[in-house]
Amino acid sequence: MAKLKLAIVVGSTRRESINRKLAEALAKLAADAFEPSFVRIDDLPLFNQDLEADRPEPTLRLKREIEAADAILMVTPEHNRSITAALKNAIDWASRPYGKNSWAGKPVAVTGASGGAVGTAAAQQQLRMIMTNLAGVVVGGQVFVTYKEGLIDGSHEVTDEGTRKFLQGFIDNFAKIAGKLAG
Repeated sequence: MAKLKLAIVVGSTRRESINRKLAEALAKLAADAFEPSFVRIDDLPLFNQDLEADRPEPTLRLKREIEAADAILMVTPEHNRSITAALKNAIDWASRPYGKNSWAGKPVAVTGASGGAVGTAAAQQQLRMIMTNLAGVVVGGQVFVTYKEGLIDGSHEVTDEGTRKFLQGFIDNFAKIAGKLAG
């Protein structure tokens, strides 16, 4: 059976983002079931409906990448008890213009990392609500990763066995459900 195409959207644009590190580790754990690719969001202009008639190329690329995916993995930090501005901007661009929502029908899994035990709880809750509203099929419960220095090494390997098994179970469950939805 062919691997499902997994678009990974990281809500942080920071170079050394712990959420980017988590996403890289999840991509590695997902490699048996998915063909992962990262969706770039740091070059998107701020959403402005006035630009829809002559959309900037980065926004068209975003829509193509989301539409080509069989499933979406969103990995986000929490900014002021909410999703990041960069992630919200990407969601808005890919959902427009009206009637051409690229997220519709896509299986979506959500996670995030922070230094605290549930530091991305509010962001994940909001993200799940937004994606459900956009007709995404949000899969699974909230998955919180408490990030400590060294949890993920330079080769994108999860160094803590318990965390690695937990994340492998998360990604395997997502692959199983996404595979069923992809038919």
